Formats: sequence, structure tokens, C-alpha cells
Amino acid sequence: MSEEGVYTAGRAGHIRSYVLRQGRVSNAQQRYYEDMMPKIGIPYAAVPLDLDAAFGRAAPKILEIGCGMGETTAAIATAHPENDYLGLEVHTPGVGSLCKLIAEGSIPNLRVCQHDAVEVLRDMIGDGTLSGVHIFFPDPWPKARHHKRRLLQPPLVATLAAKLKPGGYLHCATDWENYAEQMLEVLSGEPALANTADGYAPRPEYRPLTKFEQRGLRLGHGVWDLVFRRK
Repeated sequence: MSEEGVYTAGRAGHIRSYVLRQGRVSNAQQRYYEDMMPKIGIPYAAVPLDLDAAFGRAAPKILEIGCGMGETTAAIATAHPENDYLGLEVHTPGVGSLCKLIAEGSIPNLRVCQHDAVEVLRDMIGDGTLSGVHIFFPDPWPKARHHKRRLLQPPLVATLAAKLKPGGYLHCATDWENYAEQMLEVLSGEPALANTADGYAPRPEYRPLTKFEQRGLRLGHGVWDLVFRRK
């Protein structure tokens, strides 16, 4: 992809933190995508979303930005039936994979929206409605000239803080030390948020180790968690 393609901004004018690649969708992913999204998918619309109505109950609502292939998302939702989880993912293979996990695990407290997180937050999520936000291993965009594409930037963090209830948490994790340092700087600079740790936090028990993460840890690679709360 050309540099021009990489830096094309979205319709709303913000720089995308992802590139929509033509990843192969397996037959199973396509089948579960077509079967499950009408049942558990939340279409993007530029109108406020009634989260309680979307899940059919009143319960703490946790938003995850970037579900990947969905293993962590499904595991957390399964382990915590007392919460409702809304996963945002733009890539169809990942959405199809998560749909498969939801169907096979009969996970009732998980919904999926396939759309740009910045626009979903801006148009659909009301202020003070979320009990938590998860952002696990976002694209690190390691080259310095691409750092502007990293998801965790001051404007988005300010938006996330506004969407949290008082006491609600924002949990980020990365395996790139340079990105961890930027995350800590940006999160610490948001006046509405307070760090729950002195710097980086120990991994909360609810976040399972991924296979990729376990392999990295065996090789001596670091992983950094940050947990901030809405004041």
C-alpha cells in the first residue's frame, strides 16, 4: 500500500488507526458471520445507542476496541456473566471468528459492532454510560513516521474518559515498550483519569494470557498493562 493509502483519513477527517487489508475470510468465518451478525451484531448508526435495550437488561457495560480474532473477548465475557460486553472490530475475519466463538459458547452477554471506533464513540455511546473500556494490543505502528496513526492519542483518551461512569476504568495493554511509554504519558495527561498503579499495573486476573503473549513472555518479551479510572 502506498504512503498516500496509509494516510488517507476517514470520512470524518480523523486519521485511521488501522488499514483495511484484504484478509482471507474462511468458509466457517463467513458462515458464522452471516448467521450470527443479524442476531448479535449492532449496526453503526449516527444515533445514540440504548445499551440496556441492546442487551435486554441493565448491567455494567464494557466496551472493547479491537477484538482481533475474539479469543480474549469471548473468554472475558464467558468468565464474567454479570457484565455486558460490546466488541468493536473492523476486520471481517476477526468478526466472523468472534461470531463463531459466541455461537459455540452460547455467550449471551456479548455483542459486536463492525465499524470505526472513533465514529461509534462519537455517535452512538453516551457520556457516562460505560463501566469499562478494554484496548488490548492495538497496532503499535512502530515506525516513528507512523506514530500519528496510533489509536491512543489525547483526543480519543478524552472521549473515552467522558464515556466512562465515575469510577469506570480504562485498561490498555501492549507488548511494545515505546507504545507503552506513550500510552502512560497520554493517559497520565488526561485530567479526568487517575492511574490505579504507580506507573504500569500488574495484569488484572480478568485479562487472560493469549498464546502469542505466552510465547513472547517465554522469549523474554515484555507486556505492559495500564489501568486508569474515571475520577
